[in-house]
Amino acid sequence: MNCSICKVGELKDGNVTVTLEKGASIVLLKNVPAQVCNNCSSYFLDPAMTRIVLQKAENSVQNGAELEVIQMQAA
Repeated sequence: MNCSICKVGELKDGNVTVTLEKGASIVLLKNVPAQVCNNCSSYFLDPAMTRIVLQKAENSVQNGAELEVIQMQAA
């Protein structure tokens, strides 16, 4: 499958660090499974992983974290 950003790279299974910011909170999620472009390094999360990432980030914000680093577990 070709990358929808650069149009020339191929998407491969990989892991990425996702950085999310909401208000004064920053949440880094490391080792997130994604499809990663071998040309431009853009990444794409599937819908299930997107839900997990957003829920973990929202929990951090609700718990008052200013900066939190979350290491995702291998499936």
